[in-house]
Amino acid sequence: MNDQHILKINKLLSKGVKIPTPQTIEIGEEVDIERISAGVKIYPGCRIYGKSTLILQGAELGYEGPVTVKDCQIGPDVKLKAGFFDNAVFLEKAEAGSGSHVRGGTILEEEAGIAHTVGLKQTILFPFVTLGSLINFCDCFMAGGTSRKDHSEVGSSYIHFNYTPNQDKATASLLGDVPRGVMLNQRPIFLGGQGGLVGPCRLEYGSVIAAGCVYRKDEPRPGRLLMAGQGRAGSIPFTSGIYQGVKRIILNNIIYIANLIALMQWYENIRYQFISPGFPDELLTGLKDKLNMGITERIKRLNEFAQKMPESLRLYQESAGENASQSLIAQKKELNEKWPELKAYLNSDHFDINQGRAGDLSLMEAFMKKIDKGIEKSGKKYIRVIKGLEPDESETGTRWLQRIVDRIVSESFEIIPAFGSVNI
Repeated sequence: MNDQHILKINKLLSKGVKIPTPQTIEIGEEVDIERISAGVKIYPGCRIYGKSTLILQGAELGYEGPVTVKDCQIGPDVKLKAGFFDNAVFLEKAEAGSGSHVRGGTILEEEAGIAHTVGLKQTILFPFVTLGSLINFCDCFMAGGTSRKDHSEVGSSYIHFNYTPNQDKATASLLGDVPRGVMLNQRPIFLGGQGGLVGPCRLEYGSVIAAGCVYRKDEPRPGRLLMAGQGRAGSIPFTSGIYQGVKRIILNNIIYIANLIALMQWYENIRYQFISPGFPDELLTGLKDKLNMGITERIKRLNEFAQKMPESLRLYQESAGENASQSLIAQKKELNEKWPELKAYLNSDHFDINQGRAGDLSLMEAFMKKIDKGIEKSGKKYIRVIKGLEPDESETGTRWLQRIVDRIVSESFEIIPAFGSVNI
């Protein structure tokens, strides 16, 4: 342990950071200790790296085993019990159990939690969402529920299948949505244990997937019990790269991206109003940074998918011959030809009001006034203010965000008319 490292440890101790065994922890030279608050507790064996790392008061690292943190923003009273955490954000009272492996672009909002041995990457969990143990849940957004006693949940031993036999990852799944999910008033979603979801999928609030199922479809209807039987045994020819359901893949990916863009507007215009000692600007910056990573990732994966269309078209025409669908041929050709234009549209400035990404400004401003009144009444307590909105006030906010999603989806499909009309 060099002199510079010892000096950092001593400064943390002197400012009130609790480190029971200082000689067992490692803090990178790049770490700004001013971004680690008094009242943080760091247990033995922990390692803290990253110039942008932020750890706020009441957070605990390593109670169940060593924790490695790199470039994470960690809010008040967060508990990271053991594992590896890289380029992720954890808001107030979020928790992660032993063996967690949490990678870039992940956000756990207030009181969201994962139990032991869970892998996340490019994953967004809204408040209260809970994942059990032994789960791989990368490339997902999940919302739903109203409290810690009424929350969306993923049962133990669950997998979100995010890599296809065609070797692509245009597979992100939207469980719930942003426009309604941010209001914290929707029915929970439940994914039963020992099961899986094959992305890209969309599920409506109130969906329940029975335990032991591997589910492969979208479900736009609320309150459905979803079951899937065992796959039919057999052996049939398979040619990688043909892609029969191009429209569904494109639609689900664009809707997912549109929801992330709507969430960015929520962070920019609504979360911003809750800046306080418990939610400093650095934490908001972390949220926007990770969300932008998510948008960039999804466009990157769509780009890879679009580049495969010429070869996919060749393989499909060879396989189908005279029975080839002319509409599917047209979709593949157009996606490849128009992708540069569609990519440029999706990559346009997500923050520029003049680009229409903020949606209907009259709705946004009306909703912001309701948030102002809530803050005057309840203080800058995010959960309390959002849950304190009247139904018509929540509806105003939802309409604002939904119009952002609808516009992005509609304008995207205007660029690729061969795909026809869409139903969000």
